[in-house]
Amino acid sequence: MRARQPAVAGLLGLAVLLSLAPGAKAAEEVVQPVAVVDSKAVYGRIESRFVVPARSRIGGVLVDLDVTEGSVVEAGRPIARVADEKLVLQMNAADARIRAAASQLDNARVEFDRTAALLARGAATQQRLDQLRMQVDVVTNQMNQAEAEKAVILQQATEGTVVAPAAGRVLTVPIRRGSVVLAGEQVATIAGGGLFLRLAIPERHAPLLTVGAVVEIGEGAAQAGRPSRGKIEKVYPQIESGRVIADVAVEGLSDRFVGERVLVRVPVATRQVLAVPEAALTLRAGIDFVRIATSQGERDVAVVIGALVETPTGTRREILTGLRPGDRVILP
Repeated sequence: MRARQPAVAGLLGLAVLLSLAPGAKAAEEVVQPVAVVDSKAVYGRIESRFVVPARSRIGGVLVDLDVTEGSVVEAGRPIARVADEKLVLQMNAADARIRAAASQLDNARVEFDRTAALLARGAATQQRLDQLRMQVDVVTNQMNQAEAEKAVILQQATEGTVVAPAAGRVLTVPIRRGSVVLAGEQVATIAGGGLFLRLAIPERHAPLLTVGAVVEIGEGAAQAGRPSRGKIEKVYPQIESGRVIADVAVEGLSDRFVGERVLVRVPVATRQVLAVPEAALTLRAGIDFVRIATSQGERDVAVVIGALVETPTGTRREILTGLRPGDRVILP
């Protein structure tokens, strides 16, 4: 038994030396304050870059309407047609004037040719021939005028087609088929140019809003499949009703609902916090502990944890109380 005691003591000493070896030490991290961004939850509205009306260029009755609220249209696509029965009557009158001018022109040319033949035989005067030539020119101009008037009427009839002024989604259609439409009256409104979020933030946060700041889109059933981040692209200098207006560019926003309210989180301040990796926390009996290294050795300290924060080294857990700057946290 006495011979075994030195051997046991030697093994114990070797184990202690191995435990104190540099390779066997647990990782340590010195806790230092880090700057994190505080955000404010506000509601933003999905807005379109522009809302443009599609208007009728002539007055009449709306005989065709090919779109309704929510329809997607391309620029230049016909969406409605306005007909004016007076244009048909004016067209008939123009055709009658053209036929009358054509008949007069034929008669004037026949008279001119006959007088020219008589003048060659000495049976007519040059004065009479000049009068007939002028008459041919006058009737020709009258026929050209009648044809130009007919072209104007045809153009007016063509302008009865209402086309989409821009590509986008139809928001409103204030009139229905069979309605009387005046020239310049709005037939539909179209939202186009892409979508963005417009925010109205209390003016006390105005100095902290910067172009390019990242905005987080709130989660929820209404946000399924939507982008989770955007960037502030413009901050308006005018404050309205105590609020600062800012526009947020978000790629891939759905244009299904224009004007929908969306919950977002906007960075409004920065502060210093103490934060540790999640792996450094241990939960025992409902209390969170962090193991730190001191001059007397390792010990567990109780801490009060906060929310997860984003730091330059990754996502960490904020420590509200229990740690001080300079503490050496032992990581597993």
